Amino acid sequence: MSTASRPYPIVQDLIESFASWLKHRRELNEMRQLDRSEFNRIAGDLRIAPDDLEELVRHGHHAADELPKMLEQLGINEERLGQAQPLLLRDMERVCALCSHKARCDRDLADGTAAENYHGYCGNASTLESLDRDVAASH
Repeated sequence: MSTASRPYPIVQDLIESFASWLKHRRELNEMRQLDRSEFNRIAGDLRIAPDDLEELVRHGHHAADELPKMLEQLGINEERLGQAQPLLLRDMERVCALCSHKARCDRDLADGTAAENYHGYCGNASTLESLDRDVAASH
């Protein structure tokens, strides 16, 4: 919905932000209600460490939003990469979600300089550099 078609865009944005926050709080509460063995089983099913799963839930579902943008700036087709190497892409999403350099990454992505600068801070840098560009290239 465009700003012009919304009568009160700032209020609407606040309401949507608050609704997202409430949903995230409910998800955290649901996670806390699981007993440890059930939580560990879920983490095992997802093939990630329980501590990582806990941290991922805490960060929320937008924690890896930078990865698709980074892949695009590097000329890597996310869909093709996901088809060719789904576990690798999922691990890259985990690394991105747990990253502590979000502000710098967001700035570089917005400036269009991520491809030149990501080596210095991105936890996925070595993986991105080692990708078979023929398999993951955008077409």
